[in-house]
Amino acid sequence: MQKPSLPKGTRDFGPVQMARRNYILETIKDTFKLFGYNQIETPAMENLRTLTGKYGDEGDQLLFKILNSGDFLKDVTMNDLSTGYQNTLKKVSEKGLRYDLTVPFARYVVMNRNELTFPFKRFQIQPVWRADRPQKGRYREFYQCDADVVGTDSLVCEAEIILMIRRVFEKLNLTDYSIKLNNRKILTGIAESIGEAGNEGPLCVAIDKLDKIGWEKVQEELIGRGFGLSSIEKLSPLVNLKADQDEKLAFLKNFLGSSETGLQGVKELEDAFTILESMGEDLSHVELDIMLARGLSYYTGAIFEVKVNHVSIGSVSGGGRYDNLTGGFGLPGVSGVGFSFGVDRLYDVLEELELFPAESLKSTQILLTHFDDKGFRYALGLLSKLRAVGIQAEIYPDLTKVKKQLEYATKKGIPFVGICGDQEIENSVIALKNLESGVQESFSLDELIIKLK
Repeated sequence: MQKPSLPKGTRDFGPVQMARRNYILETIKDTFKLFGYNQIETPAMENLRTLTGKYGDEGDQLLFKILNSGDFLKDVTMNDLSTGYQNTLKKVSEKGLRYDLTVPFARYVVMNRNELTFPFKRFQIQPVWRADRPQKGRYREFYQCDADVVGTDSLVCEAEIILMIRRVFEKLNLTDYSIKLNNRKILTGIAESIGEAGNEGPLCVAIDKLDKIGWEKVQEELIGRGFGLSSIEKLSPLVNLKADQDEKLAFLKNFLGSSETGLQGVKELEDAFTILESMGEDLSHVELDIMLARGLSYYTGAIFEVKVNHVSIGSVSGGGRYDNLTGGFGLPGVSGVGFSFGVDRLYDVLEELELFPAESLKSTQILLTHFDDKGFRYALGLLSKLRAVGIQAEIYPDLTKVKKQLEYATKKGIPFVGICGDQEIENSVIALKNLESGVQESFSLDELIIKLK
């Protein structure tokens, strides 16, 4: 007999885990709605041509490909097999599991552009898949909670992303975190200023690994990518810069003095900060990180990354602005900005910090118990009346000892049991027992409803 197992990088979620996940999801969903975002969904699979080329070379390697139905090898020749996987892949796979929610969203916008009202604000909460090496905080199947707005260049959107992140974290009782912020135009300007104009893509891919592998290894990678030693030497002061927000902005203006693009990136950051101030907000938890790169190739403006401090988990949120994500689908020039919460990582953070509220685990408020068939039928008559007024109620489905029914309620974390015996039936009441305190009182149905609500 085969022993059941799960694919690596995936997980089951039991009742406790689902209650906690829903606590996170409802908090995020409530925030998205508060800021005017509407929910959509897209299919789990997309055509491979929709997905490839949007995440950089390394991202393309992490796409889960779906084999064509039937004899998927029928068109493959020995020449295909001998010339590399790409020729073979085109013939055996036309679809893939989505890598994120942003590219499917761009495809959705293009296909539905005549029905949408721009600026279009959407949020999406669905699983994504990446063929990554599983480890703590990194899974092959995980949920993303995206919020994007397309059809506007306004930096109000960037400011509101900061506000949404702060609201969600406040509701989740997370207080020690950093919203790291940069701009891809600044990174383009850095490439120009160190004599590597046009190489901002490889530069971003390399420095995106700075936190993981350190500056020494990043230098080795840059050399491997063809960067000169003098360029790397010019980059070093930025890597090691220790300064506050204003000092960093001043340093960048001087360092990027010859780069019009880089200076535009600095101005966009300053404008977003000014908008926050105009809204009566401060820059708490916001940290300008000059070396924040985020390797996804479609970002063109502001980029975000959020980390909770003093936990073993990496970033829990990230995003950025893109000027032409829809261009690859035949609709050029549509600017947008968005970000995503990683629900699975947020779950691990809240679990590590023991921040899940006990009430998030509670579902059933009262279990109706009985001694015999007569009590069972009396309880059945009460069940729908309790549910009709919004009280989460259930009945023990089998005729068995009351002790077993009480054990069931205790194990499931149900706070109250309603005992339906001969005396309760005769007096048209329910004996309500608080399982935590042990106190037992009798109530009429109306009184019971008031008590439980």
